[in-house]
Amino acid sequence: MLKTATFRRAITPIALAVIAATALVGCARGGATPAASATSSPGITDTTIKIGTTSPLTGNAAGVGNCAVDGAKAYFEAKNADGGIEFGDGKTRTVEFVAYDDGYDPQRALANFQQMVSDGVFAAAFSLGTPTNRAWREAAIKAEVPQVLVQTGDPLFSDEKESPWQLGLLPIYQQEGEAFGKLLASSPEKHRVAILFQNDDFGRGYVEGLKEAVKGADNVEIVKELSYEATAADVNAQITDLASSDADIFFNAMSSLAPLVMGSLQQADAIGWHPSFFLPSTSSSPGALLEPSGVADRFPAIYSTASTVSPAAPAVQETADGKAFLSALAEYTGQKEVPSFPQCGWSWIGASIMEQAFTKMTEPTREGFMEALRSIKDFAAPFLIDDGVIDTTHPDLPAMSTVAVQKYNGKGFDLVTSLD
Repeated sequence: MLKTATFRRAITPIALAVIAATALVGCARGGATPAASATSSPGITDTTIKIGTTSPLTGNAAGVGNCAVDGAKAYFEAKNADGGIEFGDGKTRTVEFVAYDDGYDPQRALANFQQMVSDGVFAAAFSLGTPTNRAWREAAIKAEVPQVLVQTGDPLFSDEKESPWQLGLLPIYQQEGEAFGKLLASSPEKHRVAILFQNDDFGRGYVEGLKEAVKGADNVEIVKELSYEATAADVNAQITDLASSDADIFFNAMSSLAPLVMGSLQQADAIGWHPSFFLPSTSSSPGALLEPSGVADRFPAIYSTASTVSPAAPAVQETADGKAFLSALAEYTGQKEVPSFPQCGWSWIGASIMEQAFTKMTEPTREGFMEALRSIKDFAAPFLIDDGVIDTTHPDLPAMSTVAVQKYNGKGFDLVTSLD
C-alpha cells in the first residue's frame, strides 16, 4: 500500500534524536561499504518490506514529483495484489511503499529522510531531484540506509566508492549533454551554440558533457553562455540576451519546472528568435510541456535524449508492458489519463529493478539488498530503447546508461542519428 506524509515544519526534537542516533551509528561503523550480516535490518519481516521515497508532491514540480511516486506505487500494488514478491530467501513479501512530500525543498527532503528512519523503512528509493537527494545523501551513508534508484542524473549517486549506499536510476547528466554534443560535432554544417543552464549540478553537468563532446570540433562554436537560479520566476532576460548572439542552436540545460521550460520557448518565440532547441530528458514532455507552450511547432527542431520509449506513445500502449502499466496506474494511483511525464515510466522501471534485487536477496538485511542490487546484469526491463539493458555492476554508472538523441515530431519523439 502507499501512504503519503507531508512535512512542512522545522526539524522536531524526535527528528534531531534520529540525526544524533544515525550519526553515532555512522561514526561507529565509519559509513562503511555494505558487507554481509545475518541480523534482519529494520523495515523487513517474513511477510513485508517497507520502502520510502521523498518527492515534490506539491508545488511547481508536483507533476513530475507525483509521477516519480505513482509508477513505483502502481508496480508494487499490482505485485501485492498478485500475492507479493518471492525473495531470494524463499519468503514471499508484500511491499509497503510510503511517500513523503518535500515540495522540491532540500531541507524538507532531509527532514523526510529523518522521518523515514523514525518510521522504520528498510530502504529509500526513486526519490526525485538533484538538490533534494543530495540533501540527505550523507545522512543515508551514516545511517547505512540504502538510497537507491534515485531519479537524478547526478554522477555522485552512481560512484560506488563515494556513495556506497546509493545507486542512480537515470543516465548521468554528462551522458545526455555528450550525446547531443556528438551529434552536433558530426554535423556537416557549422553551428553557433547559445547555452542557458540551471546554476547547480544539474545544469553544469549537461554543459560539461556538451563541451567535452564538441572539444576540437571546428564546426561548433559556443557563442554565449548564461545561467539562472532554479528559484527564478522566469528566464526572459536571459533568453533575450542569448538571442542577440544569433545562435542557431539553443542548448537549454533546464530542469522540469514547467513555468520556466514553457516560458523559455514562449519568450524566444515572442522576440522572434527561432533556433533549434535542446532540452534534457526530464524537461521535454510533449503533453505536459511542449504542446501546452503553444509555440513548440514554430522552431526548426526540438531535440532531447532518451533511454526509454514513452509509455504514452500509441504503439507502446498496445504492448503487454504498456497495457499492464496503464492498467495499474489507473487502478492504484490518481493518474487516470495517460501520463504526460516520463517519471511515471521511470519509476515503474525502477520498481522492476528493485524486484530483481529482491529475488536475488538471500538475507533480510540492507547489506544483502545492496549486494543483490549491484549484481543485476543484462536485465531487459520494460520500456527500454532498443539495445538498452539494465546493468548495475559498473562502479561508476547508474542502472540505465544507454542514451540516444530524439527529435520532437509534433506529438512525441523519434530517435535520430543526425541533425536536420
